[in-house]
Amino acid sequence: MNIVENRKLFFAISGGLVLVAVILLLVNGLNFGIDFAGGTLLERGLPAGTTAAQVQEVLASEALASLDLGGSFVQPLDEAVEGQTVVIIRTRAEGGTAAIEQIDQALRERFGEVTIRRTELVGPVIGRELVRNALLALVVAGVGMLIYISLRFEYRFGLAAVLGIAHDVVIALGVLALVGRELNTPFIAGILTVVGYSINNTIVVFDRIRENLRLNPRKNLVELVNSSIHQTLARQINTSLTTLFAVVALYFFGGSTIKDFTLTLLVGIVAGTYSSIFVVGALWMVLRERMPARAAKSA
Repeated sequence: MNIVENRKLFFAISGGLVLVAVILLLVNGLNFGIDFAGGTLLERGLPAGTTAAQVQEVLASEALASLDLGGSFVQPLDEAVEGQTVVIIRTRAEGGTAAIEQIDQALRERFGEVTIRRTELVGPVIGRELVRNALLALVVAGVGMLIYISLRFEYRFGLAAVLGIAHDVVIALGVLALVGRELNTPFIAGILTVVGYSINNTIVVFDRIRENLRLNPRKNLVELVNSSIHQTLARQINTSLTTLFAVVALYFFGGSTIKDFTLTLLVGIVAGTYSSIFVVGALWMVLRERMPARAAKSA
């Protein structure tokens, strides 16, 4: 299959996916949790064997209906502490101390003994700071990669790589907007991991293109880029599949704590594998044809 000759088709597919993702982000938006939007964090010790589902039932009960806690996030800790199951409850409940006391009373009525271990109120100012820092981290990572790849290869390689990363991140965000899952700090780790995974796949393709350019400088560029992609194809597919197997296992068996992280990884790995095979190599070729060469040579 000549991937580069069919680049218009793959560019159209990528453009369509990115457009749909942007529309979903504008229409649905991202469902930020209390780490971003503000709320209450309660760490409580409950009788041994208590499950997250049982705590969710209490939060969704009629006794707490006025607080609207149905969308709260319950995270049991892995190890029992002093013979108790310790759970962390993240909720957007308003009402301050009175609402917290109401929640504790409902837990006592359901489970009996309740140990108050920690209570934190997360303000929206902290949430905005987290969003700002996450965006800053993405920008710094992108600029750093652009500079490094431009120095290590050439500036058109760097530009193609950054555009490929943006493609993968936007698609991942679009899927998260579609499913509407509540996103907290693990989501940031997931996005940054997607960036790292995507650039790793891209560098493999670029390194082979550069090597083939040195060995066959007069070869037709379409054939050279296409053969370079095919030479890395087995490696790309094998690496992505083995990683996906591990991530899928974590998604289904790793518990609710890391579901947002693993879902972001799942989408990002699929998008990153697609872009590294079908998009970035052809994109670099288009940039090479349309943008003038600079005096700096490839490393």
